Amino acid sequence: MSVVVTREEAERLGLLAPPAPPRPPGPPAAVSGAQHPWLAGLAVLAGVFMVVLDSTVVNVSLPHIAGNLSATVEESTWALTSYLTANAVILPITGWLAGLFGRKRLILVAVSGFTLMSLACGMAPSLGFLIVCRILQGASGGVMQPLSQAVMLEAFPREQRGKAMAVWGVGIVVAPILGPTLGGWITDTYSWRWIFYLNLPVGIAAFMLIRRYIFDPPYIRRSSNAIDACGLALLAIGLAALQIALDKGQEEDWFASHWIVALIVIAAVALPIFTWHEMRARDPVVDLRVFREPTYAMGVVFITLQGFVLYGSLVLLPIFLQTLMGYPALQAGIALSPRGVGSLLMMPIVGVMMVKSDARKLLALGLGTVSFTLFWFAHLNLNVGYWEIFWPQIIQGVGMGMMFVPLTTITMDPITRERMGNATSLFNLMRNLGSSVGIAVTQTMLARHRQIYANVLGAHVSAYDPQTQATLRSLRSAFIAHGSDVVTATERSHAALFGMVQRHAAMLSFVDAFRLLAVLILVVAPLVFFMRRPATARHA
Repeated sequence: MSVVVTREEAERLGLLAPPAPPRPPGPPAAVSGAQHPWLAGLAVLAGVFMVVLDSTVVNVSLPHIAGNLSATVEESTWALTSYLTANAVILPITGWLAGLFGRKRLILVAVSGFTLMSLACGMAPSLGFLIVCRILQGASGGVMQPLSQAVMLEAFPREQRGKAMAVWGVGIVVAPILGPTLGGWITDTYSWRWIFYLNLPVGIAAFMLIRRYIFDPPYIRRSSNAIDACGLALLAIGLAALQIALDKGQEEDWFASHWIVALIVIAAVALPIFTWHEMRARDPVVDLRVFREPTYAMGVVFITLQGFVLYGSLVLLPIFLQTLMGYPALQAGIALSPRGVGSLLMMPIVGVMMVKSDARKLLALGLGTVSFTLFWFAHLNLNVGYWEIFWPQIIQGVGMGMMFVPLTTITMDPITRERMGNATSLFNLMRNLGSSVGIAVTQTMLARHRQIYANVLGAHVSAYDPQTQATLRSLRSAFIAHGSDVVTATERSHAALFGMVQRHAAMLSFVDAFRLLAVLILVVAPLVFFMRRPATARHA
């Protein structure tokens, strides 16, 4: 005779253990930084801010570095070129490296490496040692930019991604604007070595915060044991050659230099082969298939353009203020700070506005604002005062904030979390390449157009022209009034007239460059409304 015992009776008699209580929610590894999104954001923002800051903070210190390390100013520029080149090479493979080693481990190694290399740069006994340290520093910093963006996008829910990108944009947009001012002040007040030592407390704080609040999501895992060595080699060779050619091209007179021509040929061969190889590879080091998403592809076009315009105008204004308006380096840096203030004030506002507004309309408004201010700059002349430089910069900073936050949110909205690391790597790579191209194009335009306008204006300066004769007489009289004899006064009046022609030619070349940047924005602006509206906005 069989006896049937129910589960409740068996548990009461001790024959069966009671069911285990429900397990608490999993650890924060479910989503990177999800339990403490703002602390996770602060951790990666501190790291990315010092990385981007170091791309411009060294610029004004190059003469001091050259003098202290017994090198020429031209040789010292390799301290900047080496950093940017290493940064460009490492950026596109960051997503692959995160899958290979783990995101948290990779970020910790990057922050540690950047901080240690900052210390080594500050202690550099020679230019060669400094360049090697800058290469390692650039490679470490290149990892931080895309991974920090991926962490911010994942730590916040979709409806708060606009706020997340507003915070992240502070490091990406504001840091390079403040870099020259901060670098000039530190160099003049202390020493160029302190621009590197400044990274030490920031790096230590970032390391501690990342270790505490950043976790690896479960979908970050290595899917294959294969390493695409061919793709890695082609990428490194092609991007290094392209970055060096862009940085050194104008200095070496572009195609007049055999080694610049060789670098361009290498990049033109290696990068298309790399693209063809990656599209066919089973385990590509960079997944280019993400460009099949139209919204993402157009977003990359816009971020490349933003890098072009932001860094191109960052080059133009300091040169204008120092060479034509007579500003000292530090004062020129201070005069550029309103743009950073405008961006800093506008980004949090845009982050809030995006919850209820169509991000595409905000992006279009930002593009229009930036284009308007560039046309405003194109109307500058040799008699402008400080406030005529101040107001267009404030408004341009506002436009940059309205452009950057919606752009990053729209671009990354259709990307799945599994592909986020790869997508942010390519996004940041194209922003950096756009910056390098913008700097190269604007510098070349200034030099070439200045020569053209000097020839055109000089053709109207003739000894037989009544206006020219009147100007020379006026100048000669002024020099005689200040104590010069007739012969010296005549020579100085001719030199002064030549200088006037050169200054006006330079002014016209600046006008052309600003107009080019403004027109470029207007040409691509209509693409905004071909982008897909973010999911949160569609459901609002």
